[in-house]
Amino acid sequence: MNHGPLTTHVLDTMHGCPAAGMQVRLYRFAEDGTGTLVTDFVLDDDGRAPQPLLPLGGAVPGRYRLQFEVAAYFRARGVSLPDPPFLDSVPVDFGMVDRKGHYHVPLLTSPWAYSTYRGS
Repeated sequence: MNHGPLTTHVLDTMHGCPAAGMQVRLYRFAEDGTGTLVTDFVLDDDGRAPQPLLPLGGAVPGRYRLQFEVAAYFRARGVSLPDPPFLDSVPVDFGMVDRKGHYHVPLLTSPWAYSTYRGS
């Protein structure tokens, strides 16, 4: 099954489960630094986007950002967070250069830490 050139998966490391219900936005940045919203979505029960983030053949080389709404997700789970929270909206900026490649950008997060990498 081909999920398109870009996928993401978020794991809630505080509760040890997928981050179902987290709001995420994808932006593409022009050479002048101007960001344009490509899509926004809510993660499914497996902590994944319910649809392809970019259409097949839609991997235009350039700079992108996945913006993960971490604090809102944990508050919805009943976690008491300070105001302002330590982590609120977590941006993950990355570049795509291979039009035919697949880019997987996972996020492992708690209210106090996050980690990401280029997955497969």
